[in-house]
Amino acid sequence: MSMARTKCTDRVVGAILASWRYDISGLYPEMRKDYEQHFAECSHCRARQHFHRSLDVTLAVLTSLSVLSFLFALAVLKHIKPLEHMAFNILGLDVGSMYQMLVSAAVAGLCFSIIAFVLVLTATPAPSYLGGIAAERAKLLEEHLPAAIRSFRSR
Repeated sequence: MSMARTKCTDRVVGAILASWRYDISGLYPEMRKDYEQHFAECSHCRARQHFHRSLDVTLAVLTSLSVLSFLFALAVLKHIKPLEHMAFNILGLDVGSMYQMLVSAAVAGLCFSIIAFVLVLTATPAPSYLGGIAAERAKLLEEHLPAAIRSFRSR
């Protein structure tokens, strides 16, 4: 069932969770129990939480890809001569001014991407959400390891 077709089982708790963007990671464990119980019982809120965490992770991935692409652009500009033919013949620019323009654009894009990345990571619970997923996967992998290898881990 989709979120639009289902309704929250407890409107008061659902409204509180909606105002928090369905993030209970900052709550004390004693306070979290009721909300975790609500997530277990209410498919609407569980679906909304999943949607919000997916959105947060998508934003974090997109901003990190943006940072990497601008770093790549700077590396290319640093190690490959600018397109001299295009600068001279088509744009009527000299090589120095074209290179300076491209580097300035790449640095500005990198700065903007880093700011966006930091804002996404501070405004969303994506880091703790991804850390929780990584911890769960690590436990699953550790369970499948032979006992001899697991004994090294506990030391």
